[in-house]
Amino acid sequence: MNFDLIYMFKLIPAILGYLPITLLISGASIIVATLLGLLLALMLRGGKPLRGVARLYISFFRGTPVLVQLLIIYFGLPQLFPVLNSVGPVYAVIAGLSFNTAAYLAEIFRAGIDSVDRGQIEAALASGLSLPVACWRILFPQICRNAIPATGNMYIGLIKNSSLAFTLGVTELLSAGKLEATASLKFFEAYTAVALVYWGVTFLLSLLQRQLETHLGKPYQQ
Repeated sequence: MNFDLIYMFKLIPAILGYLPITLLISGASIIVATLLGLLLALMLRGGKPLRGVARLYISFFRGTPVLVQLLIIYFGLPQLFPVLNSVGPVYAVIAGLSFNTAAYLAEIFRAGIDSVDRGQIEAALASGLSLPVACWRILFPQICRNAIPATGNMYIGLIKNSSLAFTLGVTELLSAGKLEATASLKFFEAYTAVALVYWGVTFLLSLLQRQLETHLGKPYQQ
């Protein structure tokens, strides 16, 4: 077996130099996807026209590959709207990952909202709390507690999907590993180093997720 372990570990610091762009893409996409997913979840609970638009959106972005969506956004849309030719690949990746992930988060948030008994809000209003306060103090914590496990998994999936940015010419973790592999012809070592970096990032996010689950679950522990 010809595996250069020392080269692999020496390669990790070089690859880490491209971690900021991966974190930028992932962080921005998480924020946009969360806000859009919440909006879609509220639309699913709205009137018939709003529900129809939300369901069509969710059906499309859940039913087509994320790579195809990225290619449509970056290469296809500028054909129809020339003004989009000025949009850089990083912004296109953020838009594509956000639109895709929001479709899944919408269903997660909808299920979280439906999991809370409406009687709790009615009781809170009857006790004198205003609707915004009742939603913030009673509804929102329970929705978060119920939605965090699935939401955390979606965030981890989004971070891994950020590796698709290299298909649009963005130099991030996977692209850096590919360049090193091509230069040295040590493909196994280079891609293993990339995998370890992604593993480390998602492992840290998993730890944060478990800590948040524990914190939000304290009021419900016997």
